[in-house]
Amino acid sequence: MKTAAIAFSLSAATSAWLTPVVGAAAHRYGFLDHALSSRKIHGRPIPRLGGIAIVVAFYAPLLALLLVHGSGVGARFWGDLPHALGLFLGGAVIAALGVYDDLFGAGARLKFAVQFGVAALMYAFGFRIDAIAVPLLHTVSVGWLGLPLTMLWIAGVINALNLIDGLDGLAGGTALIAVVATFVEATSRGNALMMLFMGALGGAILGFLRYNLNPARIFMGDTGSMFLGFVLAVSSIQTAHKSSAAVALAIPVVALGLPIADTLLAMARRAVRGVPLFAADRDHIHHRLLERGLTQKQAVRALWAASALLGCSAVALTRLSGVAAAAFLVGVAATFVLGLRRLGYLRMSCPRDLLERRRRNVMTLQAIREVGERLARADRGEDVWVAVCAAAPVLGVSCVALRRGGPAGANQPIVSDGFQEAGPAPFVARFSLRPERPGGDELELGWRDGRRKLSRDTEIAVELLCGYLHDALDRFDPDVPLAPARHEPGRSRLAS
Repeated sequence: MKTAAIAFSLSAATSAWLTPVVGAAAHRYGFLDHALSSRKIHGRPIPRLGGIAIVVAFYAPLLALLLVHGSGVGARFWGDLPHALGLFLGGAVIAALGVYDDLFGAGARLKFAVQFGVAALMYAFGFRIDAIAVPLLHTVSVGWLGLPLTMLWIAGVINALNLIDGLDGLAGGTALIAVVATFVEATSRGNALMMLFMGALGGAILGFLRYNLNPARIFMGDTGSMFLGFVLAVSSIQTAHKSSAAVALAIPVVALGLPIADTLLAMARRAVRGVPLFAADRDHIHHRLLERGLTQKQAVRALWAASALLGCSAVALTRLSGVAAAAFLVGVAATFVLGLRRLGYLRMSCPRDLLERRRRNVMTLQAIREVGERLARADRGEDVWVAVCAAAPVLGVSCVALRRGGPAGANQPIVSDGFQEAGPAPFVARFSLRPERPGGDELELGWRDGRRKLSRDTEIAVELLCGYLHDALDRFDPDVPLAPARHEPGRSRLAS
């Protein structure tokens, strides 16, 4: 306990000192989140590499204590070498993936490849779900299913913490509450190594939160959220592994109930709508609270309170068994479901409307992917513009412009169609071809159908098109013409 307290204090001090240093460096080199998306809540550029401070603050004190004679860290490390080494190595790989994603952007395939690869490595190091037990049932060995279950759990929690990171301080506070619950459980089971790791992680989060609370001065980015999710996922496996067999499965699920539920709801609604499962949206639990009139601070506090109740429930669950544990779980689940219903979830819409929306989205995204194939084959600048024009009717667009280079708002259209035509003034939206980065190439679209805002479904289709267009334009010099010299911007060519 004393060593864990020292690790907590050192990590908190390191994080509190390092976070503003990282923020200053991010400002200096332009590593900022510019809020160039309707999903973003903040309205000004904010550094997005705060997760680096969390990672360093987690590792540095542990490594320093290893060198201090008599600290006890060395004995704990060498006494449980596979778990200690696995968590150190796996965390470093996940942190590196997060840094790459924050700096350059990582696609879903790369993220999952690394996450599942690290999860498999953790299985080899002994972080395993090798049995499942729930109240009133006997423990059941999962055999060869242990590997895929472990991989799904670790990757799932990593992405759950990533998805919930939508308001100032939300992901950090939720993770801190889960850390406390895991620490309490590790203490009750005498798991010294997990106590040490949770102490260091708790301090790293607490020192960072000072700068991340609303109004945030820095974001943890994917570096922080994925790293927190990873450490919590593997620590919960090891802690629950030594818990009462009757509730071993339920403890980490309940403790991390809020991000897990938010992730499952997001995947379910995206599957129903027929959009990519990992396409971001503005319908998370925290968005629903904001729509009900809560401020950012109020929404975060409400979700912290919910996380705290779930954390306390997870700890209480370890003291119960049999019928009592089953009844307690039913009560927790019922309360959680009622809360979700109050927020508008779990309500069935008209099946016909849902099917029609799904059909429309599937057809639109398929058409955009076909445009993407044309862009991938484009070997002339003119071919790129023709492909963009082919996407216009798919999106219901009547005006389109492509702007290349220069700061946002200052770059001039290289090619343009439809904006000078007679008719009602269009509703215009501008999209950066490099998401969440200012300036550079931009796609400007206009609709003359009377709309005053874009649905998230339309935004997802446009963002997919922008990704294809960015990749295509990367192959051409900025001076390469994208349309014939005789092309007149006022003349419509919005057809393939």
